[in-house]
Amino acid sequence: MYGESSSGAGSGSGGGAAIQFDYSTINNSKNDRNTNHNKPPMFNGDPEMFSWWKTKMYSHIIGMDEELWDILEEGVGNLRLDEEGVALDRRAHTAEQKKLYKKHHLIRGILVAALPHKEYLKMSDKSVGTRVFHKSPIEF
Repeated sequence: MYGESSSGAGSGSGGGAAIQFDYSTINNSKNDRNTNHNKPPMFNGDPEMFSWWKTKMYSHIIGMDEELWDILEEGVGNLRLDEEGVALDRRAHTAEQKKLYKKHHLIRGILVAALPHKEYLKMSDKSVGTRVFHKSPIEF
């Protein structure tokens, strides 16, 4: 019955079993805090950390859908897009083109979500000659 004392594990003067945990094993590094696998790893703007972030992004994107990485590397083929990545003739797309266009925006969303606003503004500034993702067909 509820409230009755019983013998065995968990009983004692404290009302429960003491479970020991070594809190020193928890990594509190700002770079390793992202444990939500639905969110992309954040880039902090540090050029020395870019390679590590890129590796984490690759794993994150491939884990979602390997076609997304192909779109990131190869672009959207013959889809006509404006500077912001919006289709010029979206309603005329075939079913396959619509699927590709949707994945194009999914990968753009992942990349934008992985950047602090300050870094996004640097890449979206069209007056700057170089961009972090300069090899990517996806324009920011």
